[in-house]
Amino acid sequence: MGKTSKDKRDIYYRMAKEEGWRARSAFKLIHLDENFNIFEGVTRAVDLCAAPGSWSQVLSKKLYESRDKDKDDVKIIAVDLQAMAPLPGVTQLQGDITKLSTAQAIIEHFGNDQRAQLVICDGAPDVTGLHDIDEYIQSQLLLA
Repeated sequence: MGKTSKDKRDIYYRMAKEEGWRARSAFKLIHLDENFNIFEGVTRAVDLCAAPGSWSQVLSKKLYESRDKDKDDVKIIAVDLQAMAPLPGVTQLQGDITKLSTAQAIIEHFGNDQRAQLVICDGAPDVTGLHDIDEYIQSQLLLA
C-alpha cells in the first residue's frame, strides 16, 4: 500500500493496516460476502490478478475458518503476473491470465475431477492514455 498523506487519512487504509490486511481492497470482498454470502459452501477458489494479496488473505481466512474438520478440502490458488509474499493455505501461480497455459495450470491445480467453485478478480490493467489500446487490454482481461 502507498504511504501518501491522502492514504493515511483514508479510513479503510488505516483499518487495513490495523487489521493486518495487505490492502484496503480486502474490505470490498468482506462486504460482498456480508451482503451476498459468496463464500457459503465454497472450498475451491481462484483469485485472479491477486497481488498484493488482500483478497487471497480474505479467502484463506473465510474458507479455512468455515471448515472445522475438513480443512484438507480447501484449495485456493492466487494468480498474478507479479510474485507476492506467501500466504498460509494459498498456492501461488505467477502467470498471465490471458494465456491458455495459465488457465491449464489453474485447472491442473484442482485436478481432473474438481473445478473452482468461486473465481474472484479485482484486477485492472495499467492505463496507457490511448483509449483504443486501453479498451483492447481491458477487453482481454475480461475475456480471460
